[in-house]
Amino acid sequence: MTMTQDGTVARRFLEAFAALGVRKIFGLPGVHNLAFWRDWEPGLPDIVGVRHEQTTVYAADGLARATGGLGVALTTTGPGAANAVGAFGEAAASGSPLVLVASEISSALAKPGTVRGVLHESRDQAALFEPLAKAVFRPRTAADSVIALHDAVATALAWPRGPVYVDVPTDVLSAQAPATRILPQEQRRGAPSAAELARLMQALAQSEQVVIWAGGGVVQSGAQEALARLAERLRAPVVTTYTARGVLPADHPCAIGLPPHEPEVADLVARADLLLAVGTDFDGMMTRHWRMPLPRTLAVIDCSAEELTKNYQPDVCVLGDARETLSAVLEQMDSPAGRPDSSAERWGEPVRNLRDEVWTRLAEDPRSAEAVRFLRSVEAAVGDDTVVVCDMAVPGYWYGGYGRVTRPRRLQYPVGWGTLGYALPAAVGPAATGERVLAICGDGGIMFGLGELATLAQEQLPVTVLVVDDGGYGMLRYDQEVAGDPIRGVALTGPRWSPLGEAFGIETVEVDGVGSQLEKALRQALDARAPRLVVARARLTPPRTTSPRWFE
Repeated sequence: MTMTQDGTVARRFLEAFAALGVRKIFGLPGVHNLAFWRDWEPGLPDIVGVRHEQTTVYAADGLARATGGLGVALTTTGPGAANAVGAFGEAAASGSPLVLVASEISSALAKPGTVRGVLHESRDQAALFEPLAKAVFRPRTAADSVIALHDAVATALAWPRGPVYVDVPTDVLSAQAPATRILPQEQRRGAPSAAELARLMQALAQSEQVVIWAGGGVVQSGAQEALARLAERLRAPVVTTYTARGVLPADHPCAIGLPPHEPEVADLVARADLLLAVGTDFDGMMTRHWRMPLPRTLAVIDCSAEELTKNYQPDVCVLGDARETLSAVLEQMDSPAGRPDSSAERWGEPVRNLRDEVWTRLAEDPRSAEAVRFLRSVEAAVGDDTVVVCDMAVPGYWYGGYGRVTRPRRLQYPVGWGTLGYALPAAVGPAATGERVLAICGDGGIMFGLGELATLAQEQLPVTVLVVDDGGYGMLRYDQEVAGDPIRGVALTGPRWSPLGEAFGIETVEVDGVGSQLEKALRQALDARAPRLVVARARLTPPRTTSPRWFE
């Protein structure tokens, strides 16, 4: 791609994204933002057209989570921008680096302080995003727009990462702008202070049993190798949040591979001498609203000063990038001594026994036995190269918390904001880069973005959509049952799935139950590396990671 001497603001934006290595952008054209499509040419990032504005951000979020790179979304003015707010909130809650570029009404027609009734006009469109965005930019000239984009990208990618909003008037998008380059920049990593590092080293030296609680910051900073080395050095079991699942291989001797909501895991954490938390904010969903018992000493490593003490008051705080800090800890540790047996087979036995104990109990419990069968069927079909995107649905809760995840960024789960309807539109993001994707949905949530089946078909994206059909909002039905409330508002009339898939030219398979038939159907669908729909009729009981079961 050659940067043109003459170019519009829209062209400069596309050139800048190309220079940053962005290859796919997700957009929906409207009357005010058509300049992006007009000024596109080969060599610039492909604009993947989707069917709803929320999908532009969901897909950009899905790409960012899968690749660690920048996601980019384009929407039009007014209702187009407003439609993206829900997806933007999920990206904000989950710390996804993306830039949403929306058009605004023409600056020639705007009158400050007055809503004149221009098509798509609102009093302050950007204000919709201010409570959610890491930053909001409102450039109103061509020169300012180019500067704003540079600042927006830098802000989105700086740790702690998050989504940024930019809006540009439609006439400014078509105005000439000077050529400029936004080159990829190595993000500055915060190193821990000597004093804080010394306090952490002292706490580690005084603790016989350490448990590590790894959060999404480990993945964002690329600290998984350092985390594994430290866990092995300390013989420390590792509990992960949803966004950190896969930071250790599933069969690693330190990997618990289960959520802390299970009583055996919670007991392990509580009995430790020291809990070392890395890159996490201890959100309510992971901690049962901060009622989970903690050990006598808590040490926290985070790149954000706010996150260090937001939900707990740690005994030791270390402000610093996860990779830099863990590497510094490893450098200062003495050579391991006094190990009676250095083999992982021997010292990993307690963690392995804990895993076996929990899985045996889950498989024998009538409430969870069917879910265990579901997990085993999905795991048998999903390879290490598949990105699994879960929705806020009972099957998604099970896979998000319990499914086997072999590598970082292979699992996406919208527990940050809890946006039902996430999985199908978010799957468009990683699939657009060529990743094979499995989207796990319920029959309720998939209806939020059903139009994206057309996107899968048009772009021939390698997405298998798995719908577990239990005839309604299964989680809400369970909530009502536990509360003793009338079962109302949760039964849903669904489509005839095979004709629905056929309407989009998507091969569809329907099975009863979650056993061998499901495994076979998923294998064949995923191996096709093309749009596929698999529907399983089953009703699963929610896992302990959902609030109605927190205190059983």
